[in-house]
Amino acid sequence: MFPVLEGMWQVMSPKYEKLLNEYRKLWNNRKLEEDTNAEIILKEAISRELKDENSHPRVRKSVYEKFFLAVKRITHSDMDDTSKAALIQMHIHEAEGLK
Repeated sequence: MFPVLEGMWQVMSPKYEKLLNEYRKLWNNRKLEEDTNAEIILKEAISRELKDENSHPRVRKSVYEKFFLAVKRITHSDMDDTSKAALIQMHIHEAEGLK
């Protein structure tokens, strides 16, 4: 019925280890906590990115600007489409929680 959503079911249960590795490739200079739970590390990193906590307070951008830049960076990357969709979905979820 909704052909666009057919491939999205895989996004609902992403493999967080793989996504964390893909995230590290995109933001290779970003320091991420070392923890055994890849899901928590990834969600915290995305939240920090969207809140622009890695920048000086005077030059921080809005959540919407950071979301746009993150999605743009993800879509222009060379990772597979499933990983792209999963990372974008995670960014959407985290951004909605920050509104």
